[in-house]
Amino acid sequence: FFLLKETYAEAHAKHYVDLVPSVPYILDYHILATTYDEPFLRAVRKGMKGAGIPVESSKGEAWPGQQEINFRFADAVAMADNHVIYKNGIKEMAHQAGCSVTFMAKPDHRWIGSSCHVHSSLWKDGRNTFDGESDVFKQYLAGHIAYASELAIFLAPNINSYKRFAAGSWAPTTLAWGHDNRTCGFRIVGHGQHLRTESRIPGADANPYLCFAALLAAGLHGVEQKLKLPPEFKGNAYESDVQRFPGSLRDAIGLLERGTMARQAFGDDVIDHYLNYARTEQSLFDKVVTNYERERLFERG
Repeated sequence: FFLLKETYAEAHAKHYVDLVPSVPYILDYHILATTYDEPFLRAVRKGMKGAGIPVESSKGEAWPGQQEINFRFADAVAMADNHVIYKNGIKEMAHQAGCSVTFMAKPDHRWIGSSCHVHSSLWKDGRNTFDGESDVFKQYLAGHIAYASELAIFLAPNINSYKRFAAGSWAPTTLAWGHDNRTCGFRIVGHGQHLRTESRIPGADANPYLCFAALLAAGLHGVEQKLKLPPEFKGNAYESDVQRFPGSLRDAIGLLERGTMARQAFGDDVIDHYLNYARTEQSLFDKVVTNYERERLFERG
């Protein structure tokens, strides 16, 4: 998320343009810069602990004012509940502190985007079934790769979500996978009982219930169908010819319309509902005259 100096009312009055980050330079692993925001972040960590949500870490990220908070793992529904409590809670705390936070995937085209990296694994009888990069692990990951594009609306639900996907931005553009490779859409981390997949596709604007459900559906379908995992990608996936994730909500709509797995997993009513949402969102956006158009064409058109 981004921590900004304006209150929500002040940001609204400025039409969300030229907002001022909490710190004027990149905070990534910078001890002093992170200290500037520590009074607010400490309150957030304590507030989450009071709400029963264990925080593992917080740190400055890759742009001025950008912060990251990581939570201890939990079952999917509990994690989604924690996610929603956290997002609402931190906004309320920002309001009380006289500032604002945003979970937009890309608040400004000049800034880096904000993500929601989802780590997942399948457990049975108290054991991680991924241990040793088992067949279940490979099939689950293959399912993610095979169906991420069809399920894009659940991972990247808004027009703005797709502005985040850009080369060299730490946000993936391909459906490649690799061990500790942050240029890939799917990064493999941990060992043994801690082995897990990290989907780097979802942005901070994702609905956790839909996002987690989509990833589980894709992974489990891969296990059920015994899908074959493509070769691991090594190197810079931004420069590869690996299949791309959809580049816009319009593309995502078409892929969900033509797909079949999502309807098998969620049913027609659910898919039709979210297709209607996405079509409505796209239609409304298509009618908006943007500042980009005015700046380009007001005089020169």
